[in-house]
Amino acid sequence: MKLSALLGLLTMTGALMAPIGQAQSPQELQARELAREMDEKHEELVAIEKDMARAIQWNNGTIFRRIYGDDFVGILPSGQVMDKTNWIATIENAGVKYSSFVATDIRVRIFQDTAVVTCLWSSRGTQDSRSFARQWRVTHVYVYGQRGWKTVASQETLLPG
Repeated sequence: MKLSALLGLLTMTGALMAPIGQAQSPQELQARELAREMDEKHEELVAIEKDMARAIQWNNGTIFRRIYGDDFVGILPSGQVMDKTNWIATIENAGVKYSSFVATDIRVRIFQDTAVVTCLWSSRGTQDSRSFARQWRVTHVYVYGQRGWKTVASQETLLPG
C-alpha cells in the first residue's frame, strides 16, 4: 500500500512539474506572424485576380481604376502596349459580350512588397455576332504600398485554339 501511494504521489508530482505548453521564442512568434501575413497577402491577390476577371466579363472598368497604378503598362497578345486609361477604355468599350470570363490556375509569388501573379484567363462570348472561346496566360506585377496592392504591369499571351 505504501509503495502504491508513493508511486501515485511521484506520478502526480511529475505531472504537475511537466510544462503544459512550450513557450515560443520571439523568433518563432515573428516567423508565425510573417507566415500569417504572407497567407493574407496571397489570398488578397487571388481575390483581386478573380474580381478583375468578373469586371472584364461585365465590361466594368471600376476595379481597374482602383487597382491599376497610374504608371501601369499592359502588353496585349498582339504586342500592343497600353497605359491605364487606354486599358480601361478598351474594357468598357470592347464590343464583346462575355457569357463567362474566369481566372484559374492562379499562382502567387511574393517578394517583400512586390508580387508576381500568373493565371489562366478563360472566356466565352460573342463579338460581331460570332461566338468565341479564348484562353490567355496572364502575368501581373503588383507593388504593395500605402493604398494596398497596385498592378504596375501586365502581359497577356493568347493560347492557340
